[in-house]
Amino acid sequence: MGIGKKTRSIGKIIEGKTKEMAGKAVGNKSMERRGKAEKVKGKVRHAVEKGKDSFRL
Repeated sequence: MGIGKKTRSIGKIIEGKTKEMAGKAVGNKSMERRGKAEKVKGKVRHAVEKGKDSFRL
């Protein structure tokens, strides 16, 4: 798997964490939940990409 997909998944994790923290800071529960969901989605994608790499070796 290319490094591009891994980097995008890490970007999603960071983006989600940023939204989550911003939501906490301003008291916006909706933004906080969206950030958590995005962070989890990024972590899952990253794990899938790592799994694909391990099967190729």
